[in-house]
Amino acid sequence: MAIGQRIRFFRMKNGMSMKYLGVKAGFGEATADSRIAQYETGLRVPKDELTEKLAGCLGVSPNALKVPDIDSLIGLMHTLFALEDGCGLTVELNGGEPQLRFQSEGMGAELIPLLREWAEQKQKLDSGAMSRDEYDEWRYRYPLHGKRFHRISPAIDVDLPVD
Repeated sequence: MAIGQRIRFFRMKNGMSMKYLGVKAGFGEATADSRIAQYETGLRVPKDELTEKLAGCLGVSPNALKVPDIDSLIGLMHTLFALEDGCGLTVELNGGEPQLRFQSEGMGAELIPLLREWAEQKQKLDSGAMSRDEYDEWRYRYPLHGKRFHRISPAIDVDLPVD
């Protein structure tokens, strides 16, 4: 979820109007709602200082608003939190071990078949029916797997799908 969508999500969760959030963040009353609308629609991206201010107004961590950096544990946790909000991801303890599960309603219902497809490919890898290279090709070209490709230039190592 992009930062604008996250701002809108938390603004709505807090029952705030765009104007209220904008004024609270320090924008003039005449332009407060249009400024927030620009961020929520992605026309503008708030700088770090404004992101921190908006996060404070919304009562969340700036990490909850930013597009998470999945290369850090905190960023990965906020990615999982965003999936909880948008896709119905839940965490449960099973025998003391955490397990992640998607709800079978809303966007989670749409995601489950895709995850099932991934699990089937992983099962092929684990059983030896697919090589690691084939598995990686499937993952890195997803969802383009199964389509034919051609090189666009010998100097550029990029494949594009053939229509």
